[in-house]
Order: sequence, then structure tokens, then C-alpha cells
Amino acid sequence: MKALLCEAFGPIENLTVKETATPEPEEDQVLVKVKSASLNYPDALMVLGRYQVKPPFPFSPGMDLAGVVAQVGRNVDHVAVGDRVIAFPGYGAFAEFCLAPKEKVSPLPAGMPFHAGAACGLTYATAIHAFLDCTQVRPGENVLILGASGGVGSAAIEVARALGARTIAAASTAEKLDLCKKMGADAIINYDSEDLRQQTLALTDGRGVDVVFDPVGGDYTLAALRATAWGGRLLVVGFAAGSIPKIPLNYALLSERAIIGVFWGSWSGQYPEGQRRNMAQLSKWYAGGKINPLINAIISLDEVPKAMHRLMERKVTGKLVIQIQPE
Repeated sequence: MKALLCEAFGPIENLTVKETATPEPEEDQVLVKVKSASLNYPDALMVLGRYQVKPPFPFSPGMDLAGVVAQVGRNVDHVAVGDRVIAFPGYGAFAEFCLAPKEKVSPLPAGMPFHAGAACGLTYATAIHAFLDCTQVRPGENVLILGASGGVGSAAIEVARALGARTIAAASTAEKLDLCKKMGADAIINYDSEDLRQQTLALTDGRGVDVVFDPVGGDYTLAALRATAWGGRLLVVGFAAGSIPKIPLNYALLSERAIIGVFWGSWSGQYPEGQRRNMAQLSKWYAGGKINPLINAIISLDEVPKAMHRLMERKVTGKLVIQIQPE
């Protein structure tokens, strides 16, 4: 099979497409014929050796995919050969075939194309987990979403709206904010040209937001935390800005704010029943027209290294999907 291989941590340019052996599933694994995969920020971190998971070499990056079940291990009974599925292998998706743990494989929502299924994977799973499991977003609450034009940010807009929340999208350019409006954001903030805290307070009549969804980190985190209402919740999703913020804990104490980590990858392995429930909810929302993943472009395996650089430079809106094999 063809696969995009990382043979040593280092420059993204060293990734190469090569022929390699097709793996065989163990008793608790599913082998998926990959149709589409999506590119996520952690994929680039993994290749650079800066992610918490460090696979043995050589490995193929790629955390989520959509495809068709090719083989199943003997302990797998919830999917069968020929089923259309979404899978979250953790790595390995940028290949023609990929192994995934059985608990990380779910049916592709009825009527959903493979491209959309790949784009729905990690980002929507993270947003649903953040808003349903890490905290409970309630109808009418104000949710501030940082990095709202990116893959996980745009997913968070749709998931928060599906839960009945009012969404405030924050991004760095007018173009990105226009995209957020098209995704359904109720209000927008340009945090490169406006004061994030002051604008957030202005948009909530001085009260502040109930929830912050933060995949960005850096200097924006503290400003967003200070813009939460009494009992506000800061969801720590990631650090796309490149730096991990240091938060003075008095800001949590003063208004009884909560700082909550969101680590969907670890949670979904520990609580597979919760992951199945969330994927069932995703299917219902898709069938009801409440979610429609934003695909920026569909690229080939050979184009992944350049696309990773664009992602690292925060030049990508929505999702980049890799077509591995024809639909």
C-alpha cells in the first residue's frame, strides 16, 4: 500500500510517500480501506516530535479518517467488512489502509460523503466532548470561541449552536470572521485589532460569557478568562498560538471561574461508550442539517507537507481533507 511516512522526527519536508506492507488487524482492531483523511494541527506536531504521542518509526501521521471496513479482528462485532465508517486511529490515517482500535471506529452518518466524514472526525468529536462532557453548555448561554475559523473552531460554532447557545467567534482577520458569520456565529471579534476582553463584555452587556472554547492559547487565554461571567468556564483545548499561557489563579478565585482541560483523545479511549453516544449525536445533527463541516480544500498525499506548513502558519480556514482513494 502507499503511505506518507515519517522515518525520523524533524522537518516536515522529510515526509515521503512510499510503498509499505498492508497491516493485519489484531483481535480488537479494525482494518479500514481509507477513502479520505483530514489534516489536523497535532499531525504536524507529531511529525516534529513535539506531540505527547511519539509513535515508533516509521509511521504515517493522520489522526482521523473515513473509509470502508476491509477486515475485522475476532473481538469486533459492531462493524463488519464493507461498512462505511469514521475512525480515529491516533496516527496512520495518511495511508491506503489503516488499523484502528475497535472503540475508535463508528458508523459514517447515513448520507455523509467520505470527505465530510473525514472533516467531521477529530474536530467535531473534540467540540462535542468539550460542550457535553467537560462542561454542560445550556441553551441561551454565551460561548466565546477563539480561533473560530479553524477546523476545531468552526466545528465548535456549529456544535454550540446545535446546543442552543449564542456564539461569539474570535479570529484574526476580516476574511476569517466573514467565514465565521457564514458558519452561523451570532457575533464576531477581531482579536488582532480589538480588545478581546472589552469587546466580549460589550457583546454581553457587561456580564461576560459563560464558556470559552480555547484551542489557541498564548496571550488570548487570560483576556478571554477575564471576560467570563461569574462561574464562567474556560475550556483548554490546545495551543495553536505556540505558547502555553500562565494563568494567575486569582482570576479563577475572584469570580468562581473553572479552568477545564479537554483531552478528547485520552477520554475516548477510556470511555468508549461516551464516544459512541457522541458519534450518535453527531449523526442526528447531520441528518437534521445542524452541522455541515467546512472543507477548505481536498488535496493529495503528495501535497500534505506544504499543507502542514500552511496549517502551522495559521493560514488555513476550515478543514484540509486528503483524498487517499477514490470515493
